[in-house]
Amino acid sequence: MSQFNPDSIQIGISACLLGEKVRYDGGHKASQYCMQELSQVFSYVPVCPEMAIGLSTPRPTIRLVQEESGMRLLASDKSFDVTDAMQAFSEKRISTLDYLSGYIVCAKSPSCGMERVRVYDGRTGYSRKSGVGLYTANLQRIYPYLPVEEDGRLHDLVLKENFITRVFANHAWKTLKHEGITRQSLVAFHTRYKFLLLAHHQAHYRELGRYVANFSDDIEQDAEQYYQLFMQALMHPATRKNHTNVLQHIQGFFSDRLTPKQKQELTESIAKYNQGLLPLLVPITLIRHYLNEFDEEYIAQQVYLNPHPQALKLHYGY
Repeated sequence: MSQFNPDSIQIGISACLLGEKVRYDGGHKASQYCMQELSQVFSYVPVCPEMAIGLSTPRPTIRLVQEESGMRLLASDKSFDVTDAMQAFSEKRISTLDYLSGYIVCAKSPSCGMERVRVYDGRTGYSRKSGVGLYTANLQRIYPYLPVEEDGRLHDLVLKENFITRVFANHAWKTLKHEGITRQSLVAFHTRYKFLLLAHHQAHYRELGRYVANFSDDIEQDAEQYYQLFMQALMHPATRKNHTNVLQHIQGFFSDRLTPKQKQELTESIAKYNQGLLPLLVPITLIRHYLNEFDEEYIAQQVYLNPHPQALKLHYGY
């Protein structure tokens, strides 16, 4: 991770989403959310695989075609084949991107799409939305735990918040690795992420706890195994049931210091959140308020209470 910068969260992005005129028709697919909102907290590394392999703009469209020999990336009229060029570029370029904490790709693109990319049958010409862009397929193969999301899916509140949470968590891990992982630092990292992990996946949370309680003689191997399961856990969006469980756990840490009225207020806010009558931000805000009154360092350090900057206006809208 020679280019990793702990002070800057760097994520890859399809260049067209930043307004660069690199598409087949000479246009772009500028994402206002990426350009105006996410740019406040992320530093972008733009890539256009199609331009990078020498295709011009404007240019003939290309498509994924399932041939008997395998998946190919062909011109719509089959006048040229850029499969090998795209594969070679993808592997070379992606191998240099290990410092990234996430990646946003352009939906539907035969090079960059993450899901439901149209795939044509080379014999019949019929198509189905079942493919992954060739570049993105390589990206996910080389970095299977890298948070990757499509621009269109960022309109979904749950998917958006989950992606951004994973990007910040991935950056925190890379920072830990950059500083040099020790058994002590790994335990401290896990301690800070306990409640966030519990909100996302209870079984993985318990297994991760066993990892940090039973280190082997190989800290690097332990750390890699921890990281893989850590990112797998966060791939599961947090649920209302799990959030409620976490909130009740947190309440237990200082409920004996609350007045009867405060305790009732927090208990009711958690119950109403669980019933879908209040957003999660309400009990979270109450807990933050009480943390200002009581010295509870264990809870105050929990990433769960601040998984991403409040400026993004994401915090628990569901």
